[in-house]
Amino acid sequence: MSVSHDRSRPEDRRIRVQGRPVDSYPALSPEAERGAVRRITVVGEEVLSRPCREVTEFGTPELSALIDDMFLTMHVADGAGLAANQVGVDLRLFVYDCPDDHGVRHVGHILNPVLELPEPGSRRLIDEFEGCLSVPGAAMTVPRTDRAVVHGFDKDGNPLTIEGTGYFARCLQHETDHLFGRTYLDRLSTRDRKDALRQMADRREEVFALREAKAARLGRDGEPPVRGR
Repeated sequence: MSVSHDRSRPEDRRIRVQGRPVDSYPALSPEAERGAVRRITVVGEEVLSRPCREVTEFGTPELSALIDDMFLTMHVADGAGLAANQVGVDLRLFVYDCPDDHGVRHVGHILNPVLELPEPGSRRLIDEFEGCLSVPGAAMTVPRTDRAVVHGFDKDGNPLTIEGTGYFARCLQHETDHLFGRTYLDRLSTRDRKDALRQMADRREEVFALREAKAARLGRDGEPPVRGR
């Protein structure tokens, strides 16, 4: 999921890591510091359109490395969330570094998430612009509930519950959609979907160039993985 241009990640406000409050957290997370940048898949690639497999092996070095790489890839692409199939891995896993509407920064990962939304009579749908790192350069209005909860596990297999409101709730819904093989384009009308794809065609090269420049500034430009092709 892309970060909205009118939202910030205030480092001097409240921060929650894996759902728990902490006093401070670096702008570049420790996971990202350890990671390598991977190529971000683009809408139209088959891995984005099929349901992902559940994670069955926890606590492995390979799983930790994947999470680290996803954090750095998300950071380089200026994302708020990233699902595993967005780096070509069909596992039910996503990472996030996302603000909510109250200026709280949420950082973490979750495996095998199950999304819980408010009951229809108590939910409130919010129409806001939404972007996606796998639809580079496009943003469209998508209705989402203003509250969401995901239940799942951390990388070591410990049970985990993450609650979100506002923009962070949108992120949780967006990333869970990815794990079922859906992008936000699937929630649009035919006309709006065509508009989003036109935006992507017009802007994708600019987005790819920005990602490559940021990777270079971080000294992580040894691979060419930020281009979605």
